[in-house]
Amino acid sequence: MSVAQRNWIIVILAAAAAFIYYLGAILTPFLASFILAYLGSPLVDRLERWRLNRTLAVLLVFVLTLIMLGLILILVIPMVMREISVLFSHTPQVITWLQIKVLPWLTAHLGIQPESLAPQKLIDLVNSNFASASKVVGQVLLSVSSSGTAVFEFFINLILIPVVTFYLLRDWNRMIERFAALIPRAASPTIERLVRECDVVLGAFLRGQLLVMVCLAVFYSLVLSIIGLNNAVAIGVVAGMLSFVPYLGVITGVGLALITASLQGQGWLLPLEVVIVFTVGQLMSDLALTPRLVGERIGLHPVLVIFAILVGGALFGFAGILLALPMAAACTVLVRYARERYVGSRLYQEGGDST
Repeated sequence: MSVAQRNWIIVILAAAAAFIYYLGAILTPFLASFILAYLGSPLVDRLERWRLNRTLAVLLVFVLTLIMLGLILILVIPMVMREISVLFSHTPQVITWLQIKVLPWLTAHLGIQPESLAPQKLIDLVNSNFASASKVVGQVLLSVSSSGTAVFEFFINLILIPVVTFYLLRDWNRMIERFAALIPRAASPTIERLVRECDVVLGAFLRGQLLVMVCLAVFYSLVLSIIGLNNAVAIGVVAGMLSFVPYLGVITGVGLALITASLQGQGWLLPLEVVIVFTVGQLMSDLALTPRLVGERIGLHPVLVIFAILVGGALFGFAGILLALPMAAACTVLVRYARERYVGSRLYQEGGDST
């Protein structure tokens, strides 16, 4: 690669970063549509190979997706919201439990004085405001509805995302071909190879991780319900969905489940069962689900996933979060390619022969 080509690449990357930084809010629905089109394109391609017109294939995928989302909205979300409301209704009990159980332990073992945490003030605050806590959602919706711009943007995005996704899905292969035609001929084999590897890594990770999330949500919800934990479905769904960020799901799930188990007042057996359930779930994810559904060879390293999400969100907001995983996949492929080039270079091959 020549110096001029490197300079052009740096300029293009800098312009893209500035573009995303200043227009992140506008780009968010387009980035979401791009990700949805990327996820749905293999299914549309498969339907097309079955001699189905691509436009009809896209429509069929849309109908199936709407049916799945409708079932989730009708069956799952109301149940989860109901159990979450029950969980939050125990907030005064949680504070009382902290005052009776946790604060004395902190005082005895760590020397922390209860007065410094002012638990009674927290209890009084919760009790005085708990009656209006159930109206928070309504107040938020009311304040949002008073802003015509916010409502307008919400409905525009609600319409824009499926429309843009439809056109991206329909013209996906054509866009890829046109992009490939712009690649310099000398660099075309290398760039096409790297793009294919990025596609393999990212596609396998996203589709596999989605299946892992669903499996863990179902497992936690069922088993926590079997052992008699209150709010089992809400905790299980939250833990499963947050498992997209490595270890965040299990940490959050264990914390919520232990608090709920402690409030049920059944001694140490239920909290012990909760720990065992999440330990089994994490082992199942690490040893069975992730290797089978994601693949150890192509899976993104957990540290890289966390770092990419945090950096993307800090730099570009929600648009950066949407771009975090594609960039992490690209970094993984580029690191492998750089290692391959280094191992095959004279610096590596002849580095030990300098004496």
